[in-house]
Amino acid sequence: MKKAFQGEMEARQTLCDQVRELIGLNDFDECERLICDAMGKAPHAPEPNNLLGILLEKQGDHLLAMKHFRAAWALDPTYRPVRQNLDNYASFCAYSPAAYDESDCKDEPSLSKVEIVYDQRGIGHVVKHH
Repeated sequence: MKKAFQGEMEARQTLCDQVRELIGLNDFDECERLICDAMGKAPHAPEPNNLLGILLEKQGDHLLAMKHFRAAWALDPTYRPVRQNLDNYASFCAYSPAAYDESDCKDEPSLSKVEIVYDQRGIGHVVKHH
């Protein structure tokens, strides 16, 4: 059982690596084929939906990309790459590169890097310091 799980994890990492490379080469058709194949084989894994979200962002389909990021998050809310992509692409301007896998995730901000700033009307806003 443990060996099968390890094989699934390796296959998912290989998928992330292949998609990163194919997007870099602008081979979007092959990229989409690989992702859809992975979705069929592992429908409960967050990686394919996260990767499809990245692909759709690169193709300019922001709304559909966000749907796939949210689907990936619903499948596994602890999967850091999708959380980072949701934060990044939901902002007015993307401030960091896409997170294809865990290696692309930045460290979680500490509380000292976050503060509440009040505007003229007394409304508090959380500000992250990068």
